[in-house]
Amino acid sequence: MSSTHRPGDAPEPARFRELLPAPGSTDVDLPRAYAYPPALDRPWIRANMVASADGGAIGPSGRSRDLSSAPDRRVMGVLRGLCDVVLVGAATARKEGYRPVRPREVWSDLRADRPATPRIAVVSRSLDIHEELLTTAPEDARTIVFTTGDAPAERRRFVAGHADLVVVDGVSVGPEHIVNALAERGLHRVLTEGGPHLLAEFVAAGLLDELCLTVSPHLLGAGPPRIVTGGPGTPGAPEHTPARSTPVRMAHLLEAGGNLFTRYLRE
Repeated sequence: MSSTHRPGDAPEPARFRELLPAPGSTDVDLPRAYAYPPALDRPWIRANMVASADGGAIGPSGRSRDLSSAPDRRVMGVLRGLCDVVLVGAATARKEGYRPVRPREVWSDLRADRPATPRIAVVSRSLDIHEELLTTAPEDARTIVFTTGDAPAERRRFVAGHADLVVVDGVSVGPEHIVNALAERGLHRVLTEGGPHLLAEFVAAGLLDELCLTVSPHLLGAGPPRIVTGGPGTPGAPEHTPARSTPVRMAHLLEAGGNLFTRYLRE
């Protein structure tokens, strides 16, 4: 059998197959499929998360990257290219090794009239944030840091010298504080990548507009947390958090490399 594949050639990227709403397409335009609503006049909060087939959010190493894949990373790249700001909790930023987003050549059309990269916004009560995330961000995409008045004064001074520091009253930074501050900066296309505690707060507050969930073809068992976690006992959380059921509709379902890519919009 002959083959046109030569040793050393990069494998062809997996094709994205549309399963819903129009089954059959194998030439999915990802930027179009994940486009934000046009003419936004407020922050639109989109979450991008990955979970195993049995619901686990992190793999054996304690990081979500264990569940990722080339197609998943491709979707994440498109979502980052489309957004104005990537919002993340400090624990996730530390575990996953977050640094300022690097510019990509393929983003030129996605980021017309905007900085070459989205900003990173980190939520941290302790300000335990890797210094590169603060000191190496480009001037037109400075890192934003949300914290409280109880944060260590010396760290507050350091962070304020290298990033946009937002200090809120109270014992914790709530989703409303974040949304209001991003709105003041004109950052309406928001992408949060977790972690589970931060996502849970946005769901509980009724402020999550959209969930993009990759279902990874792995089974992890009962140990790992879900994509949302928290509740009583979490700093700043109420003692009793009522269950909340928010109706969503599936905007699309894609498949690539055995992974399922769902996009849910709040009704």
